[in-house]
Amino acid sequence: MEPRNNVTYFVLLGLTQDPKEQKVLCVMFLLFYILTVVGNLLIVLTIALSKTLGSPMYLFLANLSFMDVTYSSCISPRLISTLFFGENTISFHSCMTQLFTEHLFGGSEVFLLLVMAYDRYVAICKPLHYLVIMRQWVCVVLLVVSWIGGFLHSVIQVSTIYGLPFCGPNVVDHFICEMYPLLDLVCTDTYVIGLLVVANGGMICTIVFAFLLISYGVILYSLKNLSPEGKRKALQTCGSHITVVVFFFVPCIFMYVRPAKTFPIDKSLSVFFTVITPMLNPLIYTLRNSEMTNAMKKLWRRNVISFSR
Repeated sequence: MEPRNNVTYFVLLGLTQDPKEQKVLCVMFLLFYILTVVGNLLIVLTIALSKTLGSPMYLFLANLSFMDVTYSSCISPRLISTLFFGENTISFHSCMTQLFTEHLFGGSEVFLLLVMAYDRYVAICKPLHYLVIMRQWVCVVLLVVSWIGGFLHSVIQVSTIYGLPFCGPNVVDHFICEMYPLLDLVCTDTYVIGLLVVANGGMICTIVFAFLLISYGVILYSLKNLSPEGKRKALQTCGSHITVVVFFFVPCIFMYVRPAKTFPIDKSLSVFFTVITPMLNPLIYTLRNSEMTNAMKKLWRRNVISFSR
C-alpha cells in the first residue's frame, strides 16, 4: 500500500539549533555510542567464549546486549552525523525504516526482559527444577517468541502510520522519527490512531512492567529461604535486572501511556532510553556480577598471554 501524501522527506529539528551545542553533543554522543558498542560486544564475546557462563541467564544477557547495540545503532550514527554535518533531512521511506527498526529492537527487548525475569524466578524459587524447566530448546523458544513479539509490535506501529496522509508541513520536532511527532503532521483526525498506538505501545509496556514488578516481588520475598551467600548472589543479580527494568520502562510508559501529544521533555526521555540506557546496561550487569567480571578477567589474561607469545 502506497502512502497517500505529498511529503517525500522530513526535516528533523534535532535537539538544538545552536552550532556550538551541536558540536558538544556530537562529541558526547559519539563517546556514548563507542562505549555502548564496546561494552555490549564485550559482554557478547565474553559469554560466547567463556566456559563458565553457560547458564540460560547469560544466554539471555548476551541477546540483551546484542539488542542494545543494534537498537543504539539504529539511532546514534544518524544522530551523530546530523549534529556534525548539519544534514537534518530524512526521506519518507528511510523515516519509516528507522521507525520500524527502533520499535523492532525496543519491542523485542521488552519481551526479553520479561523472559529474563521468568528465568530468575525459576532459578531462585524452583532451584531443583531449574535445569529441567529451562532446557536449551525452551530458552531458544523464549528468545524466538521475544523477537516475534517485537516484530509484530513494530509492524503494527508502522502500518498504523504508513498509509496516513501527510499533506502539509514536513518538519518533525524530534531527533528521530517517532510516532507522536509524526502524527502531529498527519492531515486527518488521529484520535483513533492515537488509541491504537497507546494500546500497542503503552499498554504493552504497562502490562509487562506490572508483571515484572510482581515477579521480582515474589523473588525478593522468597529470598528469606536462602542462605546468606545465596541471598547475596540473588540480590546482586536481581538488583541489576530491576535497575535495567526501571531505566527502560519508566520513560517508555511516560512516552506511550498518554494521548497522542508531544511535550518538550520527550526529546530528553528519548535520549535516555535510546542512547544512555544501552550504554549503562553493560556497566550495571558487569559491575554487580562477580561471575561476569571474573570471566572477563580470565579472557583478558588469556588473550594477553597468547599475544605475548
